[in-house]
Parts: sequence; structure tokens; C-alpha cells
Amino acid sequence: MTLKRSSLTLLAASLAAASALLSPGAQAEGKISIAQQFGIGYLILDVVRDQHLIEKHGKEQGLDIQVEWNSISGATAMNESLLAGALDVVSAGVPPMLTLWERTKGKQNVKAIASLGSMPNYLLTNNPNVKTLKDFSEKDRIAVPAAGVGFQSRTLQIETAKQFGNANYKKFDDISISLAHPDATAALIAGGSEINSHFSSPPFQYQELLNPNVHKVLSSYDILGGQATFNVLYTTQKFHDENPKTYKAFYAALAEAEKIIKADKPAAAKAYIRVEQSKLPLDLVEKIVQDPEIDFTIVPQRTYIYAEKLQELGVLKNKADSWKDYFFEEAHSGNGS
Repeated sequence: MTLKRSSLTLLAASLAAASALLSPGAQAEGKISIAQQFGIGYLILDVVRDQHLIEKHGKEQGLDIQVEWNSISGATAMNESLLAGALDVVSAGVPPMLTLWERTKGKQNVKAIASLGSMPNYLLTNNPNVKTLKDFSEKDRIAVPAAGVGFQSRTLQIETAKQFGNANYKKFDDISISLAHPDATAALIAGGSEINSHFSSPPFQYQELLNPNVHKVLSSYDILGGQATFNVLYTTQKFHDENPKTYKAFYAALAEAEKIIKADKPAAAKAYIRVEQSKLPLDLVEKIVQDPEIDFTIVPQRTYIYAEKLQELGVLKNKADSWKDYFFEEAHSGNGS
């Protein structure tokens, strides 16, 4: 799989952070730097970018907004870049956002902006002997974007605690390896490497399942009890408060992108291919976008399950009273959870 989008590495993020810290206008009103990871889980952002919706809503407020787009693999690099001031808005799974929300409480006060949609993540393997979670051994290797801390790892930890007890929730951390989804997909499809399993995400999991040697072990929806938010966007209190017009334009752009996708999913699939410069067949992308399991919505769904379970496991020291504690108020009007 060839990726033409530039991938911002952790080193590059660190260098950008140093530059941002030297620049007093890094968070000036009318500028926004956004980072996303790889996959169709970021379709809302792809449509925002394709249709220039931030710029559109900025002009409605008399503001010419300069938008900078970046790509990063893994929640750890996302979080470090946000805290360093290299980025204004980052995206990752609910668990990494919650970890940063707690860590920055009373300081940077990081909170979520909006959901990027609800979609299942599949734990896949090409090991024919692995049918359930209990079949994994120390010889297996599970690829995840951010081992131990990312969405996939935290989701796996919740299920592991359920099956093996809370004291053993990290049981599979030792066989988890941090690897970007595109690389993990290539490894799983090719076979023959130490990576024989992948806690994947759309569109990669669908592509992997086209290989007859790959099968599904479980879905994140199985663990969470139904349709649930995959990725969220988040930022600091400083950016939220000091850039009200830019923030309003960004949130309005997200809301409009949701409507665009739901109104014309085939067109949204084409936008994904354009923005991501994807080599996936259009009919496969359309099939994924139209999958009834997937809901491209900015309204958070079942995020509070993570807040409860991760606090129960000791990952989070404090328990949120509700999902509204870790989302900025603009998102509160929706029927979230």
C-alpha cells in the first residue's frame, strides 16, 4: 500500500513544537493546525478539508482562517505535539483523550471537541489457531497504533479485565507492538512476519478480511455493548477560549461535513480517495461508508464506558461525573453519551 500523504513523525513533531514555542503567534485567531491519523475514521475531516469548510465558515464571520493539516500515527505523538504547542487540534481514540484530560486538569485543561464517528474496530489474525482472546499466546504479536495506551490497546484491556480479571488487564500488552495501520495491514496480508494479528480499523480491516487467511477474533462493539465512538478531536482550554471565531468555524465545519456525508455517501467516498490519495477501489470505500455499523456523527456515543472502566482499572485516577465533563460545551447540545 503506497501512502503519498506526508506522515509527521514524532521527531518532526518535536521540531515543530520547538518552532511553535518560539513563535508568539502560534495560536493567533484565524489560524488552526489540525492533525489526523490514517483511515476512514477521519472521513469527516477529509470532507472538511476537501470542501474547505473551515475557511467557508470563517468567512461567514469575517475571518480568513489559515488551516494547516498534518498526519501523525499514534496517540502518544498526538498528545505530545498538542501539549508542546506544535498543534492546535489533534485526534485519537477516546482513551488517549481521557488520559490527557485527566493529566491536564487544572493546567492546560484538554477536552474533546467532537466525535469523528462511531465505527467498529476488529481484532484480526492470520493465525488459524486463534479463535478467541484466550487462544493468544506469548508467540503471537498484535499490532496496534499505540501499544498499551491507544484506543485499540485500552479497548483490549477492558475486555481482558472482563475475561481474566482486573488484575490481569495488561495481559496482552507484552505481545502488542506499536505499528501504523497501513504497515500492520501490509504485514498481516503478506504473512510470514512476527506480526500475525492486528487490532485494526476501517478501511484497513475490510481490506485485510479480503484475504482468506485473515479472520476476525472480536469487534470493539462486542466489548462496548453496541455502536460507540471511535475517534475524537480535542484541544486545550487556551485554544478554545482565545480563538472563539476560529473554534466556532471549525465546529460548524464538522457539523456540515456530517450532513454532507449522510446526504451523499458515494460522493463522500470519492472525497476520501481524493484527500487520502488512497489506492483502494472506489466500490470498497463506498461499501465501507455505507456500512450500517458505521455512523459518521460528531455526537459522542458510549464514550462514558471508557471513563468508567478505565477508572475502575486504575488507568484514570478520577471518575468523570458524565461525558460532558471532558467535552467542551459546544458539544453538549447533542444527545451524547
